[in-house]
Amino acid sequence: MDRLSDIALFLRVVDLGTISAAARSLDLSVAVASQRLQRLEKGLNVRLLHRTTRRLHPTPEGLALAEQGRDLVEGLEALTQDLRSSADNVTGTLRVTLPHSFGRQYISPLLPEFLNRYPRLDLCVGLTDQVVDLVGEGYDLGIRIGILEDSSLVARRLADDERVLCASPGYLARHGTPQRPSDLVDHQCLVLSSNRRRQDIWHLTDKQGQSEAVQVGGRIRSNQGEMLTEAVLGGLGIAQHSVWHIHEYLRSGQLSVVLPDYRLTETSIYAVMPQRQLVPPRVRAFVAFLGERLAEHPVWALRREDQ
Repeated sequence: MDRLSDIALFLRVVDLGTISAAARSLDLSVAVASQRLQRLEKGLNVRLLHRTTRRLHPTPEGLALAEQGRDLVEGLEALTQDLRSSADNVTGTLRVTLPHSFGRQYISPLLPEFLNRYPRLDLCVGLTDQVVDLVGEGYDLGIRIGILEDSSLVARRLADDERVLCASPGYLARHGTPQRPSDLVDHQCLVLSSNRRRQDIWHLTDKQGQSEAVQVGGRIRSNQGEMLTEAVLGGLGIAQHSVWHIHEYLRSGQLSVVLPDYRLTETSIYAVMPQRQLVPPRVRAFVAFLGERLAEHPVWALRREDQ
């Protein structure tokens, strides 16, 4: 960039004929302009200007640089102007990766409103429960739920991710209702499996802030939350679920909250991005939009009577 800036200064000298005139037009001191021209000549190892008492004239090498360098500088200026103007207009293609169930239930219904708001924007959405390498896969943005493990990403919290233990009334009628966390070891617990970390140790905290960790087990493990939902609805055990995933079953009575006086580890729903600076306008617009729609009173928030 310094080299291009120096070439732009050289072109201004060629056009105006003197260093002082070029310096004034660029709001530079004559001394600084002279130093930058000397730096350019030294870097290229050629003399670019013949200096006379009244005017500067380009050497043959200077004429060649002026002819070929002008297109380069003007092209860069045009590109810079285009990028600056796009900062005020949300355009281009936004590539987003979403967790499968959450994306389908809560983000997908919002997309028509978002695209109507920004008619010059295209959208490419990937639904997966796998942790995606945003940079390697070329995504602008990802939605992640739970504990963030990649500290290199920039995260904005969008909403709480309240989680509960739940079971069907039928299961509790057959096997009894746990009264304390330690009772879970005698129950069928449906465990979400992951290659990244253990999820068979459930951490619960009582109203006094005392925490207890219980290692649980059962006949079913899966890396897919929807499979565990079907299993818990079928009366196969106790599951740990995000409220956004099962709030309708809780309200309808198909599922009941287990150990309601205890809280699981608090987690959140985040928008994550690869970089903090020079975030594209399309990314800023989408994050702000989701913040508006998800932050206050999300549709899945439980009332006390729901539990």
